[in-house]
Amino acid sequence: MLKVASYNIHKAVGTDRRRNPGRIIEVLNEINADIITLQEADRRFGARAAAIPSLLLEQYSDYRAIPLDVQTDSMGWHGNAILAHKSARIVAHDVFHIPYLEPRGAVMAQIEVHGLDLTIFGMHLDLSGLWRRRQAAAIVKLAQQHGQDRSTILMGDLNEWSASGGCLNDFGRVYNLVECGRSFHSRGPIASLDRIMHCDQLKVIEGGVHDSASARKASDHLPVWAQFSKA
Repeated sequence: MLKVASYNIHKAVGTDRRRNPGRIIEVLNEINADIITLQEADRRFGARAAAIPSLLLEQYSDYRAIPLDVQTDSMGWHGNAILAHKSARIVAHDVFHIPYLEPRGAVMAQIEVHGLDLTIFGMHLDLSGLWRRRQAAAIVKLAQQHGQDRSTILMGDLNEWSASGGCLNDFGRVYNLVECGRSFHSRGPIASLDRIMHCDQLKVIEGGVHDSASARKASDHLPVWAQFSKA
């Protein structure tokens, strides 16, 4: 059984407008997934330092951030990061430029966990529907190239308010979308902005939104999660 999750942590700024990375770690531990993609994982200005200090993550969670070797103080790439359980083996990782109106990127890691060889993509797509579709097409192409011999999972904040159209159509032609539920806004979820998608080599067992008291305070998004087995 494999459990993955995706979480827009809003730079660790909670719904009370306070920056508190400890609350994010509390939620990560509640989720208890094998792999988690993060969005808005770095500060927006200056050196774009990680929103969760690496020492804090190491000491108080079972996760490690996959080193993307891009920016010294950052956890991610354009705010996208991938966390893996410390028991997982990291085989490879990379970052990708994608078409953008405002700077965006995607991150990828090849990970071995629970006997599964996985390719994981993390993303945070544009607010513009046109650019979202261009980004989706680019990411699908990249995922097909890097996931040929591995089970592939794509996760992130798609910024897609449509229930089935827009970039969901582009991803849906190749990958299966997990029905997780509404994740935004955390105080009263009205939209399924955060999504998990997978290839046919995996069978989804269950998916959902992690809606806890801690999660409702830690960020303006709730995490989404999914459990898989081999198809």
